[in-house]
Amino acid sequence: MKFLAIENEVPNADWSDAQTILRQEAEHVYELYSKGIVREIYFTEKHEAVLILEANSSDEIGQILADLPLVRHQLIRFDLKELTPYTGFERLFGSQSETLHM
Repeated sequence: MKFLAIENEVPNADWSDAQTILRQEAEHVYELYSKGIVREIYFTEKHEAVLILEANSSDEIGQILADLPLVRHQLIRFDLKELTPYTGFERLFGSQSETLHM
């Protein structure tokens, strides 16, 4: 299963030890990338991380994200969405009556 995780900073979080934690975060994410769990990773224009992850369940992804150093130190959290295959193209190949009603 694929998941989309979008970072949100925790309001009023204490970033005083950020350099150490950010290095740990990068190492941890690299390990997840090397294992094929993190498939893609980006930053938004606001420097929020956006990850595409793959695992067997949302519970597994929740635990993976909870283990990230920035999450453990309560600096960030993630909005998590399960991704499913896009089925909209079926409208192009269905019968005429099905296409008219969609």
